[in-house]
Amino acid sequence: MVPPPKPPATRAADGTLAGPGRIAVVVKGWPRLSETFIAQEILGLERQGLDQLIVSLRRPTDPKVHALHRAIRAPVLYLPEYLRNAPMRVLRGWAFARTLPGYARARAALRADLARDRTPNRLRRFGQACVLAHELPDDVARLHCHYLHTPASVTRYAALMRGLPWSFSAHAKDIWTTPAWELREKLADAEWGATCTGVNHRYLTSLAEGLGRPGRVDLVYHGLDFDRFPLPEPRPPRDGRERSDPVRLVSVGRAVEKKGYDVLLDALARLPAELNWRLTHIGGGELLAGLQERAAARGLGGRVDWRGPQDQSAVIAALKAGDLFVLAARIAADGDRDGLPNVLMEAQATGLACLATTVSAIPELIVDGVTGRLVPPDDPQALARALEQLIRDPDRRRALGQAGAERVRRDFAFAAGLDRLADRFGLARAGTRRRRV
Repeated sequence: MVPPPKPPATRAADGTLAGPGRIAVVVKGWPRLSETFIAQEILGLERQGLDQLIVSLRRPTDPKVHALHRAIRAPVLYLPEYLRNAPMRVLRGWAFARTLPGYARARAALRADLARDRTPNRLRRFGQACVLAHELPDDVARLHCHYLHTPASVTRYAALMRGLPWSFSAHAKDIWTTPAWELREKLADAEWGATCTGVNHRYLTSLAEGLGRPGRVDLVYHGLDFDRFPLPEPRPPRDGRERSDPVRLVSVGRAVEKKGYDVLLDALARLPAELNWRLTHIGGGELLAGLQERAAARGLGGRVDWRGPQDQSAVIAALKAGDLFVLAARIAADGDRDGLPNVLMEAQATGLACLATTVSAIPELIVDGVTGRLVPPDDPQALARALEQLIRDPDRRRALGQAGAERVRRDFAFAAGLDRLADRFGLARAGTRRRRV
């Protein structure tokens, strides 16, 4: 039998909280280039004194890592991504889990989930949870997951088995592609949660209030650690007329449907032929080859520099060298969408003017005509008009870039959100001395 789990926090002699204990942070994959916000949060909490174990549902697939990842000291536990690839490990986990007092509750939760979604993925999540329950160090006092879909399912089942509290950070796809019934089940079981946009917060709060549990979810913007981003510098007044010095457009994002890169290419193809520009794209993704073919078919092949996945230092260098950042985000057919893309904040932090769409929480960051430009999603004509105007007007770009930099550095600093999470994990109540990231 497993020893009884430790309490969520140790206590000093006077009975006050002295620390939150060790936290197991469950993520879908580790490390991932596209999830700097998760790495930033883990590192920030680590530097404030939170002892963490990273639990990853899959092994890394990206060819590079960020400096952020290398700075994190927390160990990583990789669960078997596919149960068939580690049958003995899964069997040992299941045999152990069955001896736990909370196993019956976890099995009941699985049966209720299967009644509404009878898919193999449900069983895979339960199997991963059994392995986690078995291999979780005995000093772990809480589970916390990033994303309310697969990671939250594994976390919930394992927490039930081990009798531990759990919490979550919800982001974008996980909220909008998960059915409401499943979100309600997780909101009912989780001790608390956080999400990174006002749009997300309103939706999750409405579900939590329907359960009679107001205050269950906090709004915590990811924000940025501005120490990693250079202060804005003057940019050359390029206007698209000089043949030897094109206006430099930059876009960073995975080649997936919700990023709208097909719309961006269609918009670029509508620009006047005499307008001189070049686009740098950074990111991988399953649609990349098709987008490259689309660009070539529209006569844009020589104007787009496809750089593939890059680390944050390369991204920052591209932002510093750029004249205009553009992201044509949209809602995908399955409901997937961006929340508040970190890369927009990163671009603004460097003083780069941003052109984006009115999807999801992007208007929470960009005030149209003041700190950037916004156009409707899936509208290549509107995007082309805005692109042409901004390419031709370096003074307008400079004004938008300056206003965007001032606002993002004032209102979207990482420290405020980190403080709220530290409070939730018990660090602030313990009076733990903090060190900023």
